[in-house]
Amino acid sequence: MNYSSIDRIIEMAWEDRTPFEAIRFQFGYTEKDVISLMRKELKEKSFKLWRKRVNSGVSKKHLKKRSSEIKRFKCSRQKSISNNKISKR
Repeated sequence: MNYSSIDRIIEMAWEDRTPFEAIRFQFGYTEKDVISLMRKELKEKSFKLWRKRVNSGVSKKHLKKRSSEIKRFKCSRQKSISNNKISKR
């Protein structure tokens, strides 16, 4: 896994509305894999803050916590993403 892919996974993990399923769909990383990666790559305090946020009611990292009305991983206005590369229009 290259640095830019790791960086993107971390970025997606920090985003409240990006579910773990989106990370798995794009990179093949399960929730457990993402947690391990975050633990390895982040400072201890940053990791603890992230875990606290993911497990709080604020984050929608788990599809079960999301509204059933949301049926997509990304904003409808976002450029389409294919294999973690932003497609050119």
